[in-house]
Amino acid sequence: MNSLSPTATSCGVAAIRLLEAYGVDLVFGIPGVHTLELYRGLGNSPIRHVTPRNEMGGGFMADGYARVTGKPGVCILTTGPGLTNAATPIGQAFSDSVPMLVITSVNARSELGMGRGRLHEITNQSNAIAPLVAFSQTILDPSELPEAMARAFAVFSGARPRPVHIEIPIDVLELPAAFPIRARLPLALPAPNRQAIADAAALLRTAGKPLTIVGGGALKAGAQVTALAEWLGGPVITTVAAKGVLRADHPLSLGSSMPSPATKQAIAEADLVLVVGSELSETDIWAENNLSFGGKLIRIDIDAASLTRDYHPDVAILSDAGAALDALLAELGAAPDRSARQARTAALRQEIETAIAQDRTAVKRKHVRLLEALRTALPEDGVVFTDMTQIAYTGNQAYPCFAPSTWHHPSGYGTLGFGMPAAIGAQLGKPETPVVALVGDGGLLFTVQELMTAVEEQLGLVILMWNNDGYGQIRDGLIQRGVPEIGVNLRNPDHMALARAFGCDAVQPDSLEALVEAVRAAPAKDRPTFIQVRQDAPFLD
Repeated sequence: MNSLSPTATSCGVAAIRLLEAYGVDLVFGIPGVHTLELYRGLGNSPIRHVTPRNEMGGGFMADGYARVTGKPGVCILTTGPGLTNAATPIGQAFSDSVPMLVITSVNARSELGMGRGRLHEITNQSNAIAPLVAFSQTILDPSELPEAMARAFAVFSGARPRPVHIEIPIDVLELPAAFPIRARLPLALPAPNRQAIADAAALLRTAGKPLTIVGGGALKAGAQVTALAEWLGGPVITTVAAKGVLRADHPLSLGSSMPSPATKQAIAEADLVLVVGSELSETDIWAENNLSFGGKLIRIDIDAASLTRDYHPDVAILSDAGAALDALLAELGAAPDRSARQARTAALRQEIETAIAQDRTAVKRKHVRLLEALRTALPEDGVVFTDMTQIAYTGNQAYPCFAPSTWHHPSGYGTLGFGMPAAIGAQLGKPETPVVALVGDGGLLFTVQELMTAVEEQLGLVILMWNNDGYGQIRDGLIQRGVPEIGVNLRNPDHMALARAFGCDAVQPDSLEALVEAVRAAPAKDRPTFIQVRQDAPFLD
């Protein structure tokens, strides 16, 4: 192995300097014997390092940080178990189009694929993680690192964002790095084709009953979505990923009501549907089959595969959502009088809200009472990260959002344990913004150790736990199918004592007013506030 002169920079140190050049200010990771050379670079770096208590928690933290800042979340992980512990959050980030850069070590070049039983060895670590990332690259020489890093940031800035994995063999980490430390120019997002814009505008002008579906690809295009909605005067549905892109209190908003049969009927009856930034996946539409479109279909998406999969649009626009909507608005010109359409939309909105409310079970009504209290307690820009838990499923429809990126649910991959560590990452990314993790008692224990990370970082975070003594959604499904309740009724710890043992404030409110007070008081503290609400709490009846 080559030795370094006192003034030379190793590949591991150069990797950190490249991160600095690309504007990275925070990384998540647990040091390992194979990543010491990367940590040499962190020793005198302006990049802040946060240590989770498990790499899975670190991956979720990077995800949450990316969602609220718009910058890639970065993890530095050791070979083998360091990466595989983070595979679940990497999969979640892939499913939800979250930019994440995962830099790992890997066994020495002479050992790759040999299966000799080396420490942390996977016979092909890159192949093991490849299905969960945009690309995985092994750096076989330090000179390859700048291009790999440039490719990663091109994915983050110029395409549908996905996680990227770069692995550096432990012998390469120690080699001299002679390349210049500089960031390459970011890629511009794709702009729309002029003819496609003209064709789409022609359909929009002649539509009598237009409807718009907005997905997570339009998170940065709220102003344009609102302007086009008002030009059309028709209803707007947001997927869960797009909650708040159009304010929930906007008269044209049908909210995230896609699972409602009344909403699906409205989609089928529209003579034109415009879909912006959504792949219309199973977890977007919650239907056994594809949506039924009775009229024309226009799709805008940054991902070519989404434009050609499952549905056959009359006009397909491959573009960044904001750029395409700007071009459409310019092509359409001044808005005509839409008062008649707006009246129809108001009636439809009332019909759908009534149908959803009538469909709620007694437990869902309890959910709504708590969610209304949480909405009261938070400012409009307050951020909620949820886990896979029944109250969050209710909240996907019932919790109103007034700004984008304020409600985050692990929709696609559906991972238990996401909510609390992702909220930690978000709080680190937006320290002045109130952040709440809304979790269930089952999901909390997947990543409960990250309470210690939140305490160590002195975060005024709220962890709001809905306790239904087990895996409630699965339990209900078993009961409905006549299957024995196996593995769903859990013995829980004393959550309040556990939270206090970690160093959190622990509160079990006896009223909704007390809940609101606890949530509002939390951001000013130098420690997390753990709030337990039991499903059988009398004040929810």
